[in-house]
Amino acid sequence: MADPTKQTPHFEPLISKTGSGGEVHQHATEGGDRLTTAQGVVVADNQNSLRAGAPGPTLMEDFVLREKIFHFDHERIPERVVHARGYGAHGTFTCTRALGDVTRAAPFAREGLETEVFVRFSTVAGSKGSPDLARDVRGFSVKFYTSEGNWDIVGNNIPVFFIQDAIKFPDLVHALKPAPDRGFPQAQSAHDNFWDFISLTPEAMHMVMWQMSDRTIPRSFTTMEGFGVHTFRFVNTEGVSTFVKFHWKPRMGLQSVVWDEAVKSNGADPDRHRRDLWDAIDRGDSPQWDLGVQMFDQNFADSFAFDVLDPTKIIPEEDCAVELVGTLTLNRAVDNFFAETEQVAFCTANVIPGIDFTDDPLLQGRNFSYLDTQLKRLGGPNFTKLPVNAPKGCPVSTYQQDGHMQTDARKGRVNYEPNGWGEGPRAHPLEGYVSYKQPVTGDKLRLRPESFADHYSQARQFYISQTASEQGHILAALVFELSKCKEAAIRERMVAHLMHIDTELAEGAAEKLGLTDMPKPPPAAQPTQMDLKPSRALSIQSRPPDSFKGRILGVLISDGFDGGLLMALTCAVEDEGGVVRVIAPKIGGTMCNNDHLHPVTDQLGGAPSVLFDAVALIPGTQNLALSPAAIDFVQDAHAHCKHIGWSETALDLIAASGLDGAQDDGMHALSDAASAEAFVTACRSLRFWDREAMLAV
Repeated sequence: MADPTKQTPHFEPLISKTGSGGEVHQHATEGGDRLTTAQGVVVADNQNSLRAGAPGPTLMEDFVLREKIFHFDHERIPERVVHARGYGAHGTFTCTRALGDVTRAAPFAREGLETEVFVRFSTVAGSKGSPDLARDVRGFSVKFYTSEGNWDIVGNNIPVFFIQDAIKFPDLVHALKPAPDRGFPQAQSAHDNFWDFISLTPEAMHMVMWQMSDRTIPRSFTTMEGFGVHTFRFVNTEGVSTFVKFHWKPRMGLQSVVWDEAVKSNGADPDRHRRDLWDAIDRGDSPQWDLGVQMFDQNFADSFAFDVLDPTKIIPEEDCAVELVGTLTLNRAVDNFFAETEQVAFCTANVIPGIDFTDDPLLQGRNFSYLDTQLKRLGGPNFTKLPVNAPKGCPVSTYQQDGHMQTDARKGRVNYEPNGWGEGPRAHPLEGYVSYKQPVTGDKLRLRPESFADHYSQARQFYISQTASEQGHILAALVFELSKCKEAAIRERMVAHLMHIDTELAEGAAEKLGLTDMPKPPPAAQPTQMDLKPSRALSIQSRPPDSFKGRILGVLISDGFDGGLLMALTCAVEDEGGVVRVIAPKIGGTMCNNDHLHPVTDQLGGAPSVLFDAVALIPGTQNLALSPAAIDFVQDAHAHCKHIGWSETALDLIAASGLDGAQDDGMHALSDAASAEAFVTACRSLRFWDREAMLAV
């Protein structure tokens, strides 16, 4: 937690001054342009919102923050400024551990209690028409329709964020979005504006490590984690507070794709994530996540190495265990995409008794911002009357009236409180929402606590927690993104930041970006803590799922194929809870070796191997070795380190694909039911990552 006696000095009007938070500030020179509000008032500090002391809350009187976010929230109509491409589903949350001792929040009142929910997944950067598998952070927002009102966990699939203070959010998104002069690139961060901003924002380095990892190219919505990002409070009936961080753990385990696969998948099926969720619910394979909580008290917060209110930091699971308290099940697709997925309105300020806020400055700004967004997008203050936003588990009784799209026809003369007519609702001090009693002191200043100033230590911890393969993916992603920057100075600044995170990573990036001299690392507000231990929970590859459940095997066949072998593969996959899709040159059906016409789900030209989690090659007498599409199918599966099953009839196709003699332990001979079962068991491990090192030689 922050020490209120240690405060960041107010920024002096100097050129390129580096504050204790590590930000590079470019102040106006004498006679130069000065940043102003829309009313012409010169802005003294565009980096920090106005707070009551370093550890205190953001103040509502901050007109600079209010105007900046107000204007930002109203920049687009009608789609969301961010998280425009989304997909939702209905479901239930079932409490598996009652938490009445730490919170009076209704969903945790008793074991077995079910609460109706609506969940929306999304990308952040792209427009509504962008592809699903762009490299991007994913939104993971859950609306609980509880007996005491609606509660929203407005989260992401990454537990940290780029910035520490909400006043920087418009700048972040402006830098990320298509450049205002040319209108591109779409749904990408691989451009000068984004990396220019990031390279001048040291606090973003931890998030950058996550962004460049495989977390931002997930296999599906159902194979990614969700996080509440901020530290919140649980409050019990006695008014005692416990800090809490929220985690959604996918039952299917963490799974991602590789970058080349993501690029090709966006061409083959830009709706891949949407389709996967729809198909899973449609076939009755309801996706599930366990809700985990990290709960801790003030003593833990005071002793932890970082400020628990800093949204660019995590609490490793090794330091504070994630305790599972409930299960989220998505079991019903929407009836109308616009009415539900597009019109659903989430807000971090939508809390219920038992849930409260902390003084995280990013959270405070989000609480302030979201109503503006809903007003702009949904046309007026009555968006809560829309069915997807309306409370379902409790009555609603207010004195709010009129306004655009008002659907209530209030009767009688009373529309105010208190009134002497004995009519209408009243506040209830015993059952109503009571904010946690927290003392607040401090001078009104634009500042951040010194405890927010370590920008590199957890970035390093995340990187060293990855497998060698995953570290290679981070390096490749950085090189790809930075190679799209035209300005050499931007590339150099980013490599300089990497020197604080990992020397080998920085040197590898420098070499691949063609830097002749290694740049010097920029001054760090606090030195990197080199002794932080790796956390296994931060790696995807270190924790593969224990089954093939929910995944798809693509089986390539042609006329004369072994029907018995296909049946054996289908049985083995379905026993694991997976799905088999059959690919052939013609969609109408393919004759097996017993002259039976077998149905085909996908035509070869429209079903590249990037759409499947593993592949099996069991062609028949019809030779596929001359088919460019079949060759691409095999080569891509091999290059993407997928497990490949093959029958003897596939040897010509394997040779034509240039893989003759390239057999490895990720390529499995298929001949009978036993070999089919062994192949599917091997496919549990996601990929044969050892092939990556062989391909790099």
